[in-house]
Amino acid sequence: MSDAPMTETRIDHRVIAELVEPNSRVLDVGCGNGELLEILATSKGADARGIEISQVGVNSCVARGLSVIQGDADEDLSAYPDSAFDYVVLSQTLQATWDPKEVVRQLLRIGSHVIVSIPNFGYWQNRLHLLFKGHMPVTDYLPHSWYDTPNIHFCTIRDFVDLTKELGCTVEKAVALNGNGQRIPIQAPWWLWNLFGEQAVFLLKR
Repeated sequence: MSDAPMTETRIDHRVIAELVEPNSRVLDVGCGNGELLEILATSKGADARGIEISQVGVNSCVARGLSVIQGDADEDLSAYPDSAFDYVVLSQTLQATWDPKEVVRQLLRIGSHVIVSIPNFGYWQNRLHLLFKGHMPVTDYLPHSWYDTPNIHFCTIRDFVDLTKELGCTVEKAVALNGNGQRIPIQAPWWLWNLFGEQAVFLLKR
């Protein structure tokens, strides 16, 4: 098992990898090209599996030697048994689901722990963009124009925290990252994270 630094990966992927215990069973929902799965398999010795809606993404994962099936988070999570995984990961995907609340509920059922990373629409630069330019912002983490975006449920860090309360789950750990990928101090209140966090990663437990 390698402990080599992950210097060229997405910052939320590095944070997620830190949260996963070695040799865990992990399901990555919306695993894209398999970058995170590969990190977890090689650096954490995880039994890493994935589900991805895009055939292109599935093909990329299979080419990496990863165990990935094609499926839809909104429709196919109910097929997984209770407590099938130690961790279920949803990375920068929640905002693209039709029913985010039900998706998170299913994740909590399937995994002993759930890790969710989200772009924060309440980030201060997004607010200023709307205020002064009057149209939807396009950023590294919200890269699509309003008319062709896969994102259908934009949310803020505060919105997601409220959702966890509605679902009755515990936020065991949370990390907010500013526009430079730096961590906002852990003792900062939620309103500060909501303003200065460009994205956030949450470790949840049912």
